[in-house]
Amino acid sequence: MRAEKKQLLAVRRRWRVRKKISGSALRPRMAVKFTGAHIYVQFIDDSTGVTLASAGTRDKVAPKDVRGANVANAILTGRRAADAAKAKGIEAVVFDRGAARYHGKVKALADAAREGGLKF
Repeated sequence: MRAEKKQLLAVRRRWRVRKKISGSALRPRMAVKFTGAHIYVQFIDDSTGVTLASAGTRDKVAPKDVRGANVANAILTGRRAADAAKAKGIEAVVFDRGAARYHGKVKALADAAREGGLKF
């Protein structure tokens, strides 16, 4: 019962964030997902429902010795996500943190993406 309650609260947080933001072709939504083992980033144009670019710890270009969804890997993934976005011509994004709080891994990834040249 407790796990179901936690999942419900996470879904509500995600909906609360998503009702306020939306990506477009000029400013796509940078959606971040953290699992226990991996980090995923997608740049999404919500007007057409298309993923424009993506990056994550499971990509073929990711270092093989990188394990876990921690702050160090979030920094690496943020830099690679910024590079992937720049390669597709994306300069400015809308940040979608999902159900996660904006601190720790989420903040580290966002700061690394900003250093990589993305504007939030």
